[in-house]
Order: sequence, then C-alpha cells, then structure tokens
Amino acid sequence: MSRVLVLAWGNPSRGDDALGPELVRRLEELSAQKAEAWRDYEFLTDFQLQPEHATDLAERDLVLFADAAATGRAPFSFSRVRPARDPSFSSHAMSPSAVLSVYRQVFEQEPPDAYLLAIRGESFELGRPMSAGAQRHLDAALALAARLLDAPAAANELRAHG
Repeated sequence: MSRVLVLAWGNPSRGDDALGPELVRRLEELSAQKAEAWRDYEFLTDFQLQPEHATDLAERDLVLFADAAATGRAPFSFSRVRPARDPSFSSHAMSPSAVLSVYRQVFEQEPPDAYLLAIRGESFELGRPMSAGAQRHLDAALALAARLLDAPAAANELRAHG
C-alpha cells in the first residue's frame, strides 16, 4: 500500500473546478521523474468526496486532499484537516473532515495526517476551459505539493509558510 495519498476532486467540465484533478495529473507526470523517491505514493481523482473514500485512507501516513476553491486566498490555502462531523457527513458530497470522521468511525482508530490544498479558482461555468488565473494558481499549488511530496514530514512547516 502506498504510504502517501493525494486525493483530488472536481469536475473537469466546469472550468476551474478541474484544478484538483489537474494537480493530480501534473503530479503523476512529475512522479515519473521521481520514481524512486515517490514510489510509495498514490494519486486518485473523483468528481466529489464520498464515504467510500475513507477506505482509501487505510494504512497511509499522509493524505493530501486537493480541490478548487471559489473563495479564499489566492493562489491557494494549505491547512491541516481534522476529523469532524459536518453537514456533509450524511451526503455523497463530503468534506475532507467528514471523510476523516468516517475513517475514524469505520476503522476505530485515528486517521492519517491530512492536509487540504484549496486552489483558488475564478470561473466554474459548465463547458468553459480553465481560466488563466486558475492556471497560475495551479502552478503555485503544484510547487507546494511537490515540496510536500519530497519531504512529507515537513507538512507543518509548509503550512506555516504556504
């Protein structure tokens, strides 16, 4: 089992909502160059987080959730995620905190360390391409994600300087 998981979600048909999946695509390309250093890493994408994603967290040391954000700081925000039941807990479109809470409930143990990389988007209309601003934000987020994957133990320092 891969010790580090990058789990991104978004709809590639909705403009900047594709930021999470696009981050994963670029990280997968980069992983080919870093094959040995990143050999224990797995990259997953989906349209939305669901309760079933809790099983993807099993036996991980670190999880990086990645998504587009319609609000918040540009180019991105990077924060620690803690388990919490929230209004999304009983739906099929869940928050990272709710997924961690499901993990805790199902596995009866604490989830792995988890962080959220929320990449600021600007345009989420159906059928639109990714905006130029979102592409710049994605470049900055990719740099931070690569630093994290190069040194997963430094996640808290990245959060402080991200």
